[in-house]
Amino acid sequence: MMTKLLEILGCKYPIIQGPIGQLNDPEMVAAVSEAGAFGVLALGFITDIEKVRQMVNQVREITDKPFGANLMISMNPQNEAILEVLAKEGIKVVTTSGGSPKRIYPKIKELGLKGFHVALSAKLAGKAAAADGIIVSGMESGGLRTNGPESTNLILIPVVCDMVDVPVVAAGGIADRRGYRAALALGAQGVQIGTAFLASQESPASKAWKEAILNCGDAGTTLLPLSGMSMRTIINPKLAELLVSGADFSQEYNLMNADKAWSTGDFDLFPAGAGQISALIKEIRPVKDIIEEMVS
Repeated sequence: MMTKLLEILGCKYPIIQGPIGQLNDPEMVAAVSEAGAFGVLALGFITDIEKVRQMVNQVREITDKPFGANLMISMNPQNEAILEVLAKEGIKVVTTSGGSPKRIYPKIKELGLKGFHVALSAKLAGKAAAADGIIVSGMESGGLRTNGPESTNLILIPVVCDMVDVPVVAAGGIADRRGYRAALALGAQGVQIGTAFLASQESPASKAWKEAILNCGDAGTTLLPLSGMSMRTIINPKLAELLVSGADFSQEYNLMNADKAWSTGDFDLFPAGAGQISALIKEIRPVKDIIEEMVS
């Protein structure tokens, strides 16, 4: 069935690749799009405009299927210039996160692009009136979170669907057809997948990071409070000890060390990032297999 979401994305399946900086690999993005989903370049921390152009062209060399890009609103001073490059290179859809949509949607609309804004709560979804769709990210999701109370997708998806008249995409707690169908049953038109793609065959994530996901059991993640925000991470022996001792996590961990830790497997430096869905991921599979099982 052709939904409004699929009409906007232009792909076969209503599945969007979650924007993870360490997965910012043109081959990975192309693999997602080639398999019928919607690949996304994570441009949140990229300020080199020429690099943006190169990455878009690298994806295009591999696939002629639709793909998009994600922008972190409050963390990148080059967002407007990046949007101009994306529009010029023929990108039609972007996702936005990490800041007020009011700051960036006038430019998105001016360039004729479509935008999906990531919202961590119904209140934040209500502030994204200019967006063409809302990506609802429940508290079970991986990535950066607020430090305040948050709802799971079982609650958040229907609440937001009742509020807005644009397509809703569910992010968090989805890795197979059960989660996919549940999201659609709750009113979402599609899903955004992060952790499952992170642990895929094509993922450029380190072997240690993928293994941390495979070995993560039920209740194996926690929200790690940092300065002004939290991040969902996999509990390792050091983090388990700190949780018991009541340590000041902002003194123990620096978010700027995450990239090095995740690429080297030094999770004492910073714990591996992942969503609660890690507990259901038990093998490294090709992106195509993950997507086809989901929609079968």
